[in-house]
Amino acid sequence: MTKHVDVYFTPNSPWTFLAWERLHEMAERQGAELAYHPIDFGVVFPATGGLPLPKRSPERQAYRMMELKRWKAFLGFAAFKIEPRFFPVDADPALRLLIAARAAGADVGALSGAIMAAVWCEDRDISDPATLEAIATNLGLDAAGLDAAANSAAIGARLRAESEAAVARGVFGAPTFVFRDEIFWGQDRLDFLDRALAAD
Repeated sequence: MTKHVDVYFTPNSPWTFLAWERLHEMAERQGAELAYHPIDFGVVFPATGGLPLPKRSPERQAYRMMELKRWKAFLGFAAFKIEPRFFPVDADPALRLLIAARAAGADVGALSGAIMAAVWCEDRDISDPATLEAIATNLGLDAAGLDAAANSAAIGARLRAESEAAVARGVFGAPTFVFRDEIFWGQDRLDFLDRALAAD
């Protein structure tokens, strides 16, 4: 039986980006296939009791910064910016692009990684259509076609449906990985996912 992992994420999550390279290395090593589900946390948080970063208490925000510094050092991720220039950032345009790219059969893993690198390493604004177009073009994708699709009502409806389906499945944070209906939330749960894949 194929080892299938559903990946729920948003590109403006630093934790997702910190997991990305390790997740893909793990999937290759374990012979697992990844199914990408870009989701809108503007839908997820109100349904699951979460709060967007600016609304969290000062204590929680301070601890988040401490943990980002720890993980940056632990992973040796020198290019990772703890406080990128364009953050917080509206992820909706990027989410729509990713849904459109998936529908077109593009490599969503590579596109997602490039979009996250734009935020967390390159100080680029992923809410700007020109930035997204440049990223897509650099990957050899039909940027104009994807942009047209991303702005359609159908893609907007698909994004909402994906987000609602994620909530129904028990997803409340990013990144979340689901394997054999077992939920693994957070980049710091990758070891547990690795063990589950190895035991399968």
